[in-house]
Amino acid sequence: MRLLFALLLMLTTTAAAVAERRVALVIADDDYRLVRPLANPVNDGEAMETALKKLGFEVLLETNRDLRRMRRALDDFRQDAKGADVALVYFSGHGVEISGDNRLLPIDADASSLGALEKTSLPLEEVRDAVAATAKVGLIVLDACRSDPFSGSGGEGRGATSLAKDVAEKVRPGLGRIGRAENILFAFSAAPGETAADGTGRNSPFTIALAKYLDTDGLEIRSVLTLVQQEVYDLSRGKQLPYVESGLPKLFFAAAAKEQLPERERLLLAMADVTPEMRGQVEQIASDADMPLAPLYGALISSDTSHLSADNLNARLREAADAFVKVREEMKTLAADDPRVTELRRQAEEQLALGAFDSAQAKLAQAANIDEVSRNALKVNFVDRTLSQAATLFLSAGAARADLHYAAAINGYESVLALYGEAGQTSLSLEQADRQSRALEELGILYTTVGSTEAAGRAFAALLANLEQRSRQETDPSVRRDLAISHIKLANIRMAQGDLPTALENYEAARDMLQDLTTSVPDKKDWLGDLAMANDKIGNVLATQGDVGAAAQAYQQSLSIKQQLADAEPGRAYLLRDLTITYDEIGDLAHTAGQLDGAQTAFEESLRIRLVLAENKPDDPERQRAVSVSHGKIGDLLRERGNTAGALAAFNKSQAIAEELVRRDPNDTDLKRDVSIGYAKIGNALSDQKNWPPALASYQRALAIARDLATSDPGNADWQRDLSICLEKVAGVLDVQGNVSGALQNYRDSLAIADRLAKLDPANSDWQRDLSITLSEIGMLETKQRHFEGSSTAFEASLGIRQRLAQSDPNNAIWQFDLVQAYINYAYVAKDPKAALTKALNLTLELDRTGRLAPRDRSTIKYLRGLLAKFDAQKK
Repeated sequence: MRLLFALLLMLTTTAAAVAERRVALVIADDDYRLVRPLANPVNDGEAMETALKKLGFEVLLETNRDLRRMRRALDDFRQDAKGADVALVYFSGHGVEISGDNRLLPIDADASSLGALEKTSLPLEEVRDAVAATAKVGLIVLDACRSDPFSGSGGEGRGATSLAKDVAEKVRPGLGRIGRAENILFAFSAAPGETAADGTGRNSPFTIALAKYLDTDGLEIRSVLTLVQQEVYDLSRGKQLPYVESGLPKLFFAAAAKEQLPERERLLLAMADVTPEMRGQVEQIASDADMPLAPLYGALISSDTSHLSADNLNARLREAADAFVKVREEMKTLAADDPRVTELRRQAEEQLALGAFDSAQAKLAQAANIDEVSRNALKVNFVDRTLSQAATLFLSAGAARADLHYAAAINGYESVLALYGEAGQTSLSLEQADRQSRALEELGILYTTVGSTEAAGRAFAALLANLEQRSRQETDPSVRRDLAISHIKLANIRMAQGDLPTALENYEAARDMLQDLTTSVPDKKDWLGDLAMANDKIGNVLATQGDVGAAAQAYQQSLSIKQQLADAEPGRAYLLRDLTITYDEIGDLAHTAGQLDGAQTAFEESLRIRLVLAENKPDDPERQRAVSVSHGKIGDLLRERGNTAGALAAFNKSQAIAEELVRRDPNDTDLKRDVSIGYAKIGNALSDQKNWPPALASYQRALAIARDLATSDPGNADWQRDLSICLEKVAGVLDVQGNVSGALQNYRDSLAIADRLAKLDPANSDWQRDLSITLSEIGMLETKQRHFEGSSTAFEASLGIRQRLAQSDPNNAIWQFDLVQAYINYAYVAKDPKAALTKALNLTLELDRTGRLAPRDRSTIKYLRGLLAKFDAQKK
């Protein structure tokens, strides 16, 4: 039934199109006498005349008319077209807005004064009246927002000074909104108040698009003009967007046959539905990458991005832009022996620039097929054809990558590598060997992106082996630099898999290579940045393993390099941002080592830089988030120093920023996690003040967010750990308030998570410490309930973990004081409690002697001496 209705609609529409009378007046002015002449309007008028005649219009073309002859042409049109079904007026030339009144300029327009300009220009209202009196369907198309008619220069765009002061004050180049378009459709070549390009060829961009899409099969006129809008917008890279106002009482089809729209047209129509905010983001990324808009829109529209946060979507689009730029350069430089393959690759490049990814892939598939057929049929050129096919598939995989189609890109790169394997390593030129290496690198990145770390590890290991072989054969130092980076990429995967020793070996190998390279090739500043990154990575592994001293040394080496780079280019925001990251790492380590002054210095320097960066770009969420992180770190430090009021103030500053960022982007899970952590920190400061009710409320808000995140992704270890910590925060307050059973249940729920994580990665010291804390808290509650068997088991397990951690790194002040607390707790169940307390006191005194005991913990010395004094008194 629906099909029958569609057929009837098509037939009746087609019949109506054949029967109806269509009349058009085309006016084109470029030979202006008193204002700046134009190059293309007459050409545009002729192009429109041809396009309209194809659609069955009776066309009257008028070129370079003065005001009198323009009005005469309009009167003649009113008479000749009387009773037509469709009336269209097209004007190409200068158009201006005078105090809100839109006017078209004939060739004798005079701008010597405002009065002269008003007398020598044609009000758009007269055109509207003529069209309205002529036909049932009226169309007014104005390519009349050309560059400032009063400019003496030949450049495009507005900004010139008009010839008379009163003209300058009252006249705006470009046209204003219509506001009331009853029974008529208006199409302007540019947005209200903006000017349009005249074009560098024979026609303006607007008229080219209009002539191209006016006869698009089966589209109603408003959809046709949407194609025109998006075409001009795309090809001008966002500088020009035509404007349409429609008051048509019924649908109008310029061409009535119905066929499937080509890929480019489907993309343009979809682009029209993108929000203004997203348009701005796409335009900025395209501008940064110096690329057309359409490929980015194609990637955006064809991919499922609904689950992505704003930051993640921005990163995804920048990934697509980077992939497009790479494949575009490959397409421009890659040659083929077969001219048919070369031509198909060229056509694919054109389609890719238009965002027509499917069409580009089809062209590349044809090219690959030519090589496939030839290499199988003619064994004599098997290797050459194999390498040519590999090059084409490399382009195809890059195009899929630019379209964010990861599975297709992975399959493409795997096929490329298989073909290189068939050709044999000795057959590869330097260019082909480089392409083979890049295919392995892209595979590793793609497998990482889709979450297949094992496959990513295989790809990066193969890349490393590939580059090791090339470094022995090639003298170019860039190959050895690539080898160093491959060590880092492989180490990143090993870190994600929990293999810290192997990761450290790779990071150190990268550092050693980069140190040699930056010494021998000192002008490569980017390589210095790579060296700093390698040191950061080494510091991260050492810090995770608990080797605070060695980690601090690695971070200091990184900081020195980054400071050198930032001093050389003080205006580079990314260099300053990199500095803050290392300052934070140094501050965290100093905090861990009990060096609170050093930690505060590092954190405050990081905050100072981030505040400057955020002030320079206040709408950048990444910079605002960095400021929030800094406030949180300083709050932690102030709390450690016993300044709870200062800590609470810092936490509140951090939280205000985090909550505003989540309000702007409620789908960003990283930001949600920030808010959860922020509530937990506020709860900590309130607990320090023994302000229990608001502390519990803050902890419970943190727990609610953490639970939602952990439930949404059970495999996310960080979110599981957050949930464990929040459960314990709530439990701590419940215990203080006398709800021991509720507290114990929360601790047991937390223990299940902490124990699972600790077993998952025994080398992760943070997870081991978490487990020890949970066991300690359970032991305390079991003791309160006089369940001494349970408390003894928990305290002994906690003490064992803390002894191992403290022994592994004597410089870690936090772990040393953790051991103090473990001895105190163990004294509750120990056969010789005085021995346990004596160990705790001696360790605390040593921390105090070396300046590593936090001020808030100094009361522990008095507490322990008091307990030991009681033991001595009991013996007497």
